[in-house]
Amino acid sequence: MNNIEELVVEKPMEQQQLTIQIANESHIGYVQTILDTIEAAAKVRGTGIAKRTPEYVELKIKEGKAIIALMGEEFAGFCYIESWGNKQFVANSGLIVVEKFRQHGLAKKIKQHAFSLARAMFPTAKVFGLTSGAAVMKINTELGYVPVTFAQLTDDESFWRGCQGCVNYDILTRTDRKYCICTAMLFDPEKQKDKKEIKEIIKDFKKQLK
Repeated sequence: MNNIEELVVEKPMEQQQLTIQIANESHIGYVQTILDTIEAAAKVRGTGIAKRTPEYVELKIKEGKAIIALMGEEFAGFCYIESWGNKQFVANSGLIVVEKFRQHGLAKKIKQHAFSLARAMFPTAKVFGLTSGAAVMKINTELGYVPVTFAQLTDDESFWRGCQGCVNYDILTRTDRKYCICTAMLFDPEKQKDKKEIKEIIKDFKKQLK
């Protein structure tokens, strides 16, 4: 079951159908658009966003580890999940919303779905993230994340290698991975509880994953 909502975009009186769902192979054609949107956002923000390859994003989609938002058939937003440290940690990454669809709460909705997908696929894992964006920090806080030190995140070297594509990677290496421009945030299922609306999405996703 897809999450279908009404979202007012561009014209105040015009409502269009927004679909937020687990991405599948039918969405492979959006990969380059996803990458172009991420790169454009990085240039505008002037802050670090780790680069992804088309093959990597395509793999996340094929694995059922990505959330895509579409306005009709037009790409609107994306986020994916990845597990680390023998599935003890899981992260939401690559959160992006097309500029014309921003300021409508779409990033929050996509993040909620990506977080719920992570909780459905890896229920005992700690969910973490690194972000330099205030909006993402706010969304994370609402989901139950708390700020932590980098030492409390996964020590999986493959995760940290993913930061090499970021313009701020030299800061991370100079500080011996103790801190960087990004803020580390963590949701520990043993300490935090899922919000009611998140529980509903998790329940729906678990049915789809069977």
